[in-house]
Order: sequence, then C-alpha cells, then structure tokens
Amino acid sequence: MNESRITGYLDRLGVARPAVPDAQSLRALQLAHLKAVPFENLSIHLGEPISLESEALFDKIVERRRGGFCYELNGLFAELLTALGYRVTLLAARVFKGSRPGPLFDHLALRVDLDEPWLVDVGFGDFADAPLRLDERAEQKDDAGVSQIGPAPSGHGDLDVVHNGDPAYRLTARPYELEDFVPMCWWQATSPESHFTRSPVCSMRTDEGRITISGSKLIHTASGERTERVLREGDLLPAYADHFAITLDRLPSMGR
Repeated sequence: MNESRITGYLDRLGVARPAVPDAQSLRALQLAHLKAVPFENLSIHLGEPISLESEALFDKIVERRRGGFCYELNGLFAELLTALGYRVTLLAARVFKGSRPGPLFDHLALRVDLDEPWLVDVGFGDFADAPLRLDERAEQKDDAGVSQIGPAPSGHGDLDVVHNGDPAYRLTARPYELEDFVPMCWWQATSPESHFTRSPVCSMRTDEGRITISGSKLIHTASGERTERVLREGDLLPAYADHFAITLDRLPSMGR
C-alpha cells in the first residue's frame, strides 16, 4: 500500500497517521474503523462481484466508501496496518453456530504482534471495540462488552473466542494468505446455505451503540436499549445514505 493509499484510507477512517505502531494507536485505528466502515453484505444482494484483490478492496472500501464482510474488511485493514509498520498475520476461524463451530475459513481475523500478540477484528459485526490480548485468559472488557479467549477443547493450539457470553469463533494458530480465503468467500457469497445470501444487512458501531438495517428493518441500539421499525421500500435507499453514507442506485434484493 503506497503513501497515497495510506492517506486515503486514514481519511476514510477520520484519523491521523500514527506516530508509532504501538498498542494505543492500534486501539484507535480499530475503533475508528468500526465507526466509519460498515459491516455489510450488500454486494451479494446487488449482484456485484466480490473480489479479494487489493485494487478491488481499496476501490470498494476507500474510494466508493462502502463496507464489506470479514474477508474484505480485515483483508484490507491488514494491508493498512502492515503499511503502518505493524506485524500482521491472517488467521482463519470457525464461526460458532450454537455450540458447534462451522467450517475452517468461515471467518478471517488478524493477529498483530507487538510486545505481545493481539487479536484484531473489524469484520465480525457486533464484537469487541478494542484489540484483545491473545495470551490473556481472563475477561477483557471495553464499551462493547466483555470478551474472553481460552483454549479450545479440540487442542492443536486453537482458541475459542467468546463475546458477551456467547461463543463467537474458534481461532486457528496457523498463518494464511488472503488468497486462501477466496474459495470460502465465494461460497459465502453464492451458496443458498450461506446466511449471507439470505438477506441484506448493513451494520455499524456508533458512539451510543449500533445502527443496523437488516432486510427492511432499521434497528437502533443505544445505551443497551434496542428499538426497531420496518422501513417502507421508498425509505430504504435514503436510510442507507443517512446512516451509513452509502449511496445506492437500486435496492438490494431481499434474498430468499
């Protein structure tokens, strides 16, 4: 990632370039990302191709000011962090469905090594605001709630990540390249078995909580209180623009 792209990405996040690649700057970058770039699967429901190529990711997230899902958001964020001097490793995870973890490559998360290893994730939707200490086994708290990391019963160095009491995902220790996630990204975007193909969703962290459009529902969470209402079809495009600064020329399909 060249200097021009670093500047453009940081402008997208609304933050200045960190003086040094330390833990404090990492926390600031993660929270800024969560509040500026939505977690969304709209491309799937707009019939747009999803590419994990660097050029395509930068065009979508920075230049077109869209969001994406884990492979896109954490994939491009890893490039930015690397360009800023952080040591970043891409990790594969299995997302929990109830009490059972799903397939490998179900999720992409990041390991950032400073004086200690950190779990960084801007692509899981409602998750931790701050990076999590990978070697810490006690609860880790921030404004988004309580997270805890512990060894998975499967062994092999896998770690189970729990957020607000619910299992989030099982993280593997082996490093991967972004290209390794392409087949599962394709499956998530095309398979009728994928929950991403079922309905459009767009969600982002706010100062008070979270704002989400799920299907035709507008959901606000503020100070622990949740409100929701169904939007009329004519109100959906303005809602994407007002709440997420996403300008669409047509409505995403509602899925199946």
